[in-house]
Amino acid sequence: MTISHVFDTYAKTAKGATMHFDVVLDEQDPQKALSYAKQWLESIGHHDATVTQENCYFCHSVEAPEALRKQIDEQGYAIYKLEGCPK
Repeated sequence: MTISHVFDTYAKTAKGATMHFDVVLDEQDPQKALSYAKQWLESIGHHDATVTQENCYFCHSVEAPEALRKQIDEQGYAIYKLEGCPK
């Protein structure tokens, strides 16, 4: 059983919309979580979105569900979309 760490994250797009998502990784490392949040935002075409350490903070630790575990194993992190994120 691998325990993963969840970072509650909010990003503001250039158009003023807010995206709420969790960054899930196996290390409790706030800098990596922020870096992965920015990497994911760029990958979905929101390179101009703003996310800061104050908006990407450790929330809790949990055993990641299978789908998230697969993402973590493949790319080092997983994104769990909550509000305002593209489908």
